Amino acid sequence: MLDISKGLPASGVSIKLEKMNTSTKMWEVVDQKATDESGRISDFLKNDKDNSGVYKFIFMTQSYFQKINEETFYPFIEVVFEIKGKNHFHVPITLSAYGYSTYRGS
Repeated sequence: MLDISKGLPASGVSIKLEKMNTSTKMWEVVDQKATDESGRISDFLKNDKDNSGVYKFIFMTQSYFQKINEETFYPFIEVVFEIKGKNHFHVPITLSAYGYSTYRGS
């Protein structure tokens, strides 16, 4: 996660990972972690198993902006994505107080 308004990693951002239960169509919490000094979290899912499914990251951005004394339009950001098989991806976020962008990284 990169704070593009500062050109620096966004550290200490709490991120929750949820997976959609295919039977109930409800979200189930997989894990919750916070970004490190590099704005990264390296190990939400194990790479050696089939992680197929629909997932959702919830980036809790409001507390990050409160910590740096900035207002934000986005109290949190939800990013939904699908994994097929044992593929490994990064889901980078570029962030500012009034905008964000994401893409599938490798």
